[in-house]
Amino acid sequence: MAYRSIALALVVLAMSPLASYGTSTLISPYAGEQGRVIKSLSVEDVDDLLNGRGWGLAKPAELNGVPGPAHLLEMQSEIALSGAQISAIQAIWSRMNQKARELGEHYVTLEKELNERFTTGQVNSTQLQALLVEIGAVRAELRYTHLGAHLEVRPILKPAQVLLYNQLRGYSNDDPCQNIPAGHNPDMWKKHNNCE
Repeated sequence: MAYRSIALALVVLAMSPLASYGTSTLISPYAGEQGRVIKSLSVEDVDDLLNGRGWGLAKPAELNGVPGPAHLLEMQSEIALSGAQISAIQAIWSRMNQKARELGEHYVTLEKELNERFTTGQVNSTQLQALLVEIGAVRAELRYTHLGAHLEVRPILKPAQVLLYNQLRGYSNDDPCQNIPAGHNPDMWKKHNNCE
């Protein structure tokens, strides 16, 4: 009878909420990242930042149909950029890349300092707040640099080139009910395309 009581107790314990707290639920999604030189940045992040790449900062432009200079230059033949367009976009990209590299280096340096302060324990609340404000300001300027370049190239392009860019990048929505061309009466367009 004692064996039955023990077995029943083990079954109840195994089914209890405490049983769900096995080691797999305690492992952090950050496990493995503790070996990073700068804990908040991967090797790829640092490489992107130091080389002036977008780091995903320009997604509001890119995913809303406003092309970026780097991708435009990569796709220049597919979207039939003229020589004058290529020159203008190249100039924008060069300015953006130089500024982004400078800011990226500064950002990495600040993140490294933040990491070192926590590593050594040499940080207090006031220092932390000041460092985070500086990091935020550099990140904002870096983001502005990338997004601003998207804004600069937009007027250089013809509407058909923008449309083709977005199609080639996989962003276009070919649904005529949601893509009413500029200059068309929305109600008439929807009626002719059987949208309602």
